[in-house]
Amino acid sequence: MGCFFSKKCKWKSSEREERAPTATATGNAGPLGNSSEEAPKQYSWDTREKVDPKDYMLSGLRGVTAGRLPGALRGQQFVIQDCEDCDIYVFDHSAAVTIDDCARCRLFLGPARGSVFFRDCRDLKCAVACQQFRTRDCKKMEVFLSCATQPIIESSAGVKFGCFQYFYPELAFHFKDAGLSVFNNNWSNVHDFTPVAGENNWSLLLEGAAVLDSVPTPDPGSEFKGVRVSADAERSVVPLTRGGRRKASDESCLFRNRQRDVL
Repeated sequence: MGCFFSKKCKWKSSEREERAPTATATGNAGPLGNSSEEAPKQYSWDTREKVDPKDYMLSGLRGVTAGRLPGALRGQQFVIQDCEDCDIYVFDHSAAVTIDDCARCRLFLGPARGSVFFRDCRDLKCAVACQQFRTRDCKKMEVFLSCATQPIIESSAGVKFGCFQYFYPELAFHFKDAGLSVFNNNWSNVHDFTPVAGENNWSLLLEGAAVLDSVPTPDPGSEFKGVRVSADAERSVVPLTRGGRRKASDESCLFRNRQRDVL
């Protein structure tokens, strides 16, 4: 039996020779196929769309109407800084928005998946929808708010809150894209991190306060003239709630008008 396996198998040997690479004239084995260098490996960040930070920022504006139209941000982060006497409209959903060192501006900020953070601002009037709302070192603000969590103010004074009431055709989709529910609104459940004894740094706007009195519709001559805006309670994407105000009755309900297909 040992002799049988000790003999060299001719057909296997010839098969190996056929498969082996042919030697070059110098006796070294040459490379098979194309001798050119392989193309560099591509990663996901190599094919990602290039982002210009200026497209996601408003800075140093004075007395103008500015912002972003639906589809401009597509869930990116947005920054507003050092603006005065401006009307700013962000008709899109975002990851988060920071507003720094702004004064006497009126702002509409579409749904933010994360936080909307105001810092070192004064004399602002705004309508905001977000997951988290925060202010720090701010004075005299009117905020019509839709917030999924408890709004927070810190080192701020004269901040007044009302219920978010707004409509434009893409707004319901922007709430969905931002992962926010229009039925989860804690606009009046405010927490003050830095309370002052004997004073109240925040309050509720009058119940009849209208959003468009604080944040008017875009100027007809601006680039936003084509956005069909409404603050009618019957058309608002977010249902009107009384918040912490005393209710006229202990019985209340929330319903959807199917005939109009609006909230």
